Amino acid sequence: MSPQDDPRTPRRRGRARPSPLPPRDGVDATRVVVRHGEELTVGESLLASPSLADLTLDDLRGRTAAGDVVDADGNRADLDAPARANTSYYLYRDLPDEIEIPIDLPILYRDENIVVVDKPPFLATMPRGRHVTQTALVRLRRELGNDALAPAHRLDRLTSGVLLFTARPQVRAAYQDLFAARLARKEYRAIAPLDLALRTPVTVTNRIEKTAGDLRALVVDGEVNAVSDVELLEAAGSGHGLYRLRPHTGRTHQLRLHMALLGVPIVDDPLYPDVRPDLAELPDRGDFTRPLRLLAHSLEFDDPLTGEPRRFVSGRQPEHAPIRTE
Repeated sequence: MSPQDDPRTPRRRGRARPSPLPPRDGVDATRVVVRHGEELTVGESLLASPSLADLTLDDLRGRTAAGDVVDADGNRADLDAPARANTSYYLYRDLPDEIEIPIDLPILYRDENIVVVDKPPFLATMPRGRHVTQTALVRLRRELGNDALAPAHRLDRLTSGVLLFTARPQVRAAYQDLFAARLARKEYRAIAPLDLALRTPVTVTNRIEKTAGDLRALVVDGEVNAVSDVELLEAAGSGHGLYRLRPHTGRTHQLRLHMALLGVPIVDDPLYPDVRPDLAELPDRGDFTRPLRLLAHSLEFDDPLTGEPRRFVSGRQPEHAPIRTE
């Protein structure tokens, strides 16, 4: 068997260049790509980034003097130099004020290579936008004292269940490739309106695309890129059923959109089939009583380093909060 055929050998592909600044208190430095040419200085171009809109040039100068604003090679940024388009700089952002999510993040399994957790709803997988410290990645890094932790895949912020992290950079590619190559087998549970016809499993196939700035993913014409199996397992009361979902692809919001298309949208989904701002805003007000009833129930794969079969099962239930039917 050649190294290229050995499943323990990570596939070579383009990967993000590591940050020259180490994580600080579990949070990675922010990468800002200069989008303007030489008509602006580096400092002016950095301040044009929406992610740094709350900073002034004096703020940048102070951070640069402290060594906290650097280029991709780790050199201190020259804020007065002409900007070059598509050049990357790194710095530590001020952390936003966040409402604490008072739900535990249990560890299902841990060894020298991986950490598997049972993610609660409302907790993002990793920092994005205004969700930084209240994310599974930052919480876990702080709890375990390991800034090398990185997600091997992602779950939506509203989705709960089994989530796998790598514990050291040397094995990251091998585990991430399991998901990129669709070698990991995932099974979900969902609570949705009862449709007895779905006791016979159905497969939904279509093309899903999601564009930046659009909250929802859309079904469009073109080659199929989203495939899901859906099956009703049992009645769950109040006119709802417990469903088993098996995604064969991993498009954004795939299961949520496919369930809505079948006429059985997942209970307390703020986006499908219709956008519900009132429901989406509840966790931002500290109200965590209406979680999306979608659970990443189990994850199975053959370990890329040892070949050992692995299976991890969530201890959560998708119906753990009362169902509201209004």
